[in-house]
Amino acid sequence: MGFARACSVALVGVEGVVVEVQADLEPGVAAFTLVGLPDKSLIESRDRVRAAVVNSGAEWPQKKLTVGLSPASVPKSGSGFDLAVASAVLGAAERIDPSAIADLVLIGELGLDGRVRPVRGVLPAVLAAAEAGYRQVVVPEQTAGEASLVPGVSVLGVRSLRQLIAVLAGEPVPEEPQELGQGRPDPASAGLVVPGAGVSTGLSGGGREGGGHRPDLADVAGQTAARTALEVAAAGGHHLLLKGPPGAGKTMLAERLPAVLPPLTGRESLEVTAVHSVAGTLPPGEPLVRAAPYCAPHHSATMQSLVGGGNGLPRPGAVSLAHHGVLFLDEAPEFSGRALDALRQPLESGHVVVARSAGVVRLPARFLMILAANPCPCGRHTLEGAGCDCPPSVIRRYQSRLSGPLLDRVDLRVEVQPVHRADLMGQGGASESTATVAARVREARARSAARLEGTPWSVNSEVPGHELRTRWRVAPGALAAAERDLERGLLTARGLDRVLRVAWTAADLAGRERPEARDVDLALELRTGISRGATAAAGGVS
Repeated sequence: MGFARACSVALVGVEGVVVEVQADLEPGVAAFTLVGLPDKSLIESRDRVRAAVVNSGAEWPQKKLTVGLSPASVPKSGSGFDLAVASAVLGAAERIDPSAIADLVLIGELGLDGRVRPVRGVLPAVLAAAEAGYRQVVVPEQTAGEASLVPGVSVLGVRSLRQLIAVLAGEPVPEEPQELGQGRPDPASAGLVVPGAGVSTGLSGGGREGGGHRPDLADVAGQTAARTALEVAAAGGHHLLLKGPPGAGKTMLAERLPAVLPPLTGRESLEVTAVHSVAGTLPPGEPLVRAAPYCAPHHSATMQSLVGGGNGLPRPGAVSLAHHGVLFLDEAPEFSGRALDALRQPLESGHVVVARSAGVVRLPARFLMILAANPCPCGRHTLEGAGCDCPPSVIRRYQSRLSGPLLDRVDLRVEVQPVHRADLMGQGGASESTATVAARVREARARSAARLEGTPWSVNSEVPGHELRTRWRVAPGALAAAERDLERGLLTARGLDRVLRVAWTAADLAGRERPEARDVDLALELRTGISRGATAAAGGVS
C-alpha cells in the first residue's frame, strides 16, 4: 500500500482554489480511477499520465490506483493537473520521496512522450497558491517567467517529467532539447493561445496601423471638441459617446486613446495579465502586460462574448479583456439591445458576476468605454444637403437602440462634425501629438491621486457623488448652471454627480485646486451637448 499527495490549482474565472491531489495504491486488479468532480479533459489525463510516466523511464504501478482531487465539491477542468497527478502516482509508487511533493504546487499538461506543455492561467494559479501559503511551484518552462511575477514564490520550470523526477530524486538532470522545425514556432506553446477568440484585443496600446505606423493624435485633423473629450476621458476614466457621420474620425480617435492612458501600475499589470492568461490572449514572450489593453468587438458580438460566458464555468468576455483599458464599441446601435444593457452592471461596479449551473464567477471589468454611433442608418442625417432618406420614425428607432439607462452612465457625449477642408489640408495648424496630451493626462492623474490618497478610489470617475458634494466641494456658485439644468430635467441626479466628476477632471487638467464655473460649464457641455462656449475655450483643457 502506498499513498502520496501533491497540490495543483483549479481556476474559477480568474480566481484559483488550491486542490490537493491524492494518490492511493492498493493490492488488486490494476485499474486507474480518478474522482473529485473532474471534467472530460481531466478524465482523459489518466491515459496521458500513464503514457508519460512509462515514456519517461519510470515503471507504472500494476495495482489498484485511485487518485482523488480535494475539495471534491469544486469543479475541476483542463489538463493543468497532469503534472500533479503524475507526481502523486510516482510518490505513491515510491519512485520519488512523497515528502518532497507534499507541499509542492505543480501545474502543467503532459504529452504522451513525457514533455511538459504549458497551460493557460498560470499567473492567477500561482497567485492563488501564494495566497494559500505555498512557496514552491513547478510549471512548464515556457511559463516560468509568468509564474515568477508573483513575489515570494520559488519557481521551477521544467521541460519534461523526466527532468522533474531527476530533480525530486536528487539525480543528474537530463537535457531536453527543444525540437523546433525551421521557421516554425514551438508546438508546445499552442496551448497558451485560444484560436478564434472572437474579439479584437490589442495589448500594445492600440496596436499599429498598416506599414508599422503607430497611431498618433497628430493624425487627427480638427475635431477640437472630440479631442478635448478624449483627453478628459483619459484623465478621469470617464465613458465617452462619439456621435457623428461616417468618415468624421470617430474610430481614429478611439484607437488613439490607449496610448494617451498612463502605463499600468504593478498591481494593475498583474490583474490584466491574469485575465489575459486565463483567456489565452497573452502575447507569447510577454509575461507581463504593461500597457492599457484595447478591445474592440464586432457589433455582431453576443451578450456572452461581451460580459463572459461559455459552456461550463464562464470565461472572460470583452469587458474583462478590457480591464484597466479601453472597450470600444463601434457602430454601437447595431449591437444587440440585450448585450448593451448587460454592460450597465459592470459600468457601475467595475466587475461582472456571471451565474451558470456549474457555478458563479466574478470577473474584473473596470474599463473605459467608448461608444461610436452614426446619427441614422444612412449616416447623413446631420449633414446639410447630404440627402438623408431615413424617415423620422426610422431615425428615432435607430437612436433609441442606445437605452436611456445606458447613456445615463456615459459622462461625455460629443457630436463629431465632418472635418473642414482647412483642417484636412493642414491650414488649421498642427494638431497636438499623443505624447503632448499623454503628459497632461499623467499630470492630471497625479493630482487626482494625491487628492484621493487614503481612499478606495484612484480616478475621479470612481468617486461617489455624495463624497463630491460633501467632502470635496467646488468653488462657490460654480454649480449654478448645473442646478438649473437639474430643475429643467436636462440632468438626472446621477447625471449631476457625473457632471461633478468631469468638472474635477477638468480642474485637474487645468491645474486648479477645485472646479470653477468654467469647469462645470465644460462638463455640462460635454454631457448635454448644449454649446456653452466651454469646449472652444478649453482647447487643450487649460
